[in-house]
Amino acid sequence: MMSNELQSGSFKPIYFLALGTFAIGTEGFMIVPLLPKMSADLSVPLATAGTLVSVFTLTLALSSPILTTLTGGLNRRRLLIWSMLAFAAANLVAWSSRDYWGILSARVLLALAAGLYSPNANALAGALVGPEKRGRALSIVNGGITLAIALGLPLGSLIGDAFGWRTTFLGVAILAIVATLGLTFGLEKSVGGGAKVPSVRERLAVAVNPSILTALVVTFIWAAGAYVAWTYIAPYLTETIGASGKGISAIVSIWGISAAVGVLGGGALNDRVGANAVMAPALTLLALAFLTLSASAFFLTPEQATLPVVVAVVVWGITAWGFFPSQISRLIGIGGHQLAPIILSLNASFMYAGFAAGAAVGSIVIANGPVANLGWVGAAFEIVALVLLLASTRRRPSKPAI
Repeated sequence: MMSNELQSGSFKPIYFLALGTFAIGTEGFMIVPLLPKMSADLSVPLATAGTLVSVFTLTLALSSPILTTLTGGLNRRRLLIWSMLAFAAANLVAWSSRDYWGILSARVLLALAAGLYSPNANALAGALVGPEKRGRALSIVNGGITLAIALGLPLGSLIGDAFGWRTTFLGVAILAIVATLGLTFGLEKSVGGGAKVPSVRERLAVAVNPSILTALVVTFIWAAGAYVAWTYIAPYLTETIGASGKGISAIVSIWGISAAVGVLGGGALNDRVGANAVMAPALTLLALAFLTLSASAFFLTPEQATLPVVVAVVVWGITAWGFFPSQISRLIGIGGHQLAPIILSLNASFMYAGFAAGAAVGSIVIANGPVANLGWVGAAFEIVALVLLLASTRRRPSKPAI
């Protein structure tokens, strides 16, 4: 039953849900610029350290829909509290671990907790408000990830550079504990029961719709291309422009702010001109940004490369995440608002699977050649995503699945 507070227009409980997505987003993004230091401290090759990214994203992609379905009969308020508590504990495991396998195990636990929290937070947010307020509620919950990109990522990078990368896991554990307290005392005990969770069969019925599946594949390829380069941004910056700790943190901060601008600007532009008019230019500019990264590394001196690299990073952040809200809008347009919860869950799984694939491909690239090749490969993925997008939008759209 909806509380009087939400009926009167207050979104305060929704903000408590966003605390959790902020903690998850911060942990998910902050590890990337710290990989070179982790590689050195753990005495493993950089490509091996990169598997900490691919294992997290792949585990989240595969486990999230399964765990969400298996726990569908549980009270969502309690489920969110316990999953965020588990997320805090997993961060403490990572903070206290002293070898690669301990960190890897912690990342698996982190992915399981995050994959359980995020879709249930979105589902509860949608259930707590009326249909006319559902879009705003979902934007607030997912705004936690946007804030993590803009604030949590650069802050984590700066803390890791100043106090050591393990400190960042401790910081996220504290964030998660704060989020747990917010969920415990900010959500009424009466909320979260009796919500219906789509079954595996219902999810598959949506996924096999050709138009939806094609759009989800575009999400996968876009995400893979982005993470080919993003996973190894730190060594790229070091080799191409000679950036070290603070320089890397500064450029990562620029990327984070640009990504937040992209999310907010992409959503606003989508409302003005439509999803397709945003997505194709975004993928085109993103591919050009990646090409610029590789071209700068191969053909310019570190001094000459600094400006084009920074500009490419800004374009990368804006276009990669400007694409995202329009892709969500397009998917909902294909499947219909009735199926939006299933579609958003599937899109998240395809996105994280793409992140995992991109991180794995990036590992192969740097293990077999210069780090400068990452831009060429990332651009190739985005060009494939663009071609598939253009081909699918020229077809007659299929009827939404019922």
